[in-house]
Amino acid sequence: MTTHSNEIGTQQAFSYRWAEGFKKSLPVAMGYLPAGIAFGVLAQVAGIPIWATIMLSIVLYAGAAQYACLPMLSAGLPIGNIATNIAAINLRHVFYGMPLLQYLPKNKLAKTYCLFALTDETFSVMTSLPNESRRALILPISLFNQSWWVIASTVGVIIGSTLSDLVPNLDFALVCLFAILAYEQFQSIKRYFPIGIAIIGLVVASLFTSDWLLLVAITICMLMILARGFWIERYKAGANHE
Repeated sequence: MTTHSNEIGTQQAFSYRWAEGFKKSLPVAMGYLPAGIAFGVLAQVAGIPIWATIMLSIVLYAGAAQYACLPMLSAGLPIGNIATNIAAINLRHVFYGMPLLQYLPKNKLAKTYCLFALTDETFSVMTSLPNESRRALILPISLFNQSWWVIASTVGVIIGSTLSDLVPNLDFALVCLFAILAYEQFQSIKRYFPIGIAIIGLVVASLFTSDWLLLVAITICMLMILARGFWIERYKAGANHE
């Protein structure tokens, strides 16, 4: 009887995690659907085959990088050049994983997938959740978020350029989504330091380059975060010594 009750409890917990993950992914879906459709439309206009567009959303799954690789693929650039540019764009994802390492699933396959699927929007959703919910929801949220993107890009590439003429600037939906999620995250944690270093990094980077703006801005932000962490550790060490 106890074993049967435990099985029912486990099934209910499993169902709850996936139902809750689905609900938490809906705000992301509101941005991923138009942005993914826009990517599919642009891929069709660029002459990328349907199967290749879907594979990009499955294997690459990085909104900004997918948009960026379309003109490179159309121009026939070498794979090495494309990979280097994508790596530079996605460099920030390395730092997204650090605060969530302790909440990753224990299963190696699930852990690997969650690290792969950790986009800007998934990170924002995860960091707005209570700590006790993160481990249970990171896999469902990651999987549902990518599902929205794959479905949307598939619809976009099938619809083709017709939608581009009817609804211009669809790709801006991804920017709007990230701005909304960033605001919700700020409302949750109330920290001004990340906003401050982002603004400083962007302003300083814009003074030196336009072609490598994102990479330089991220590098500046990294250095400022490291400097702040070093200063905090020195301050704590000094306080403990006293």
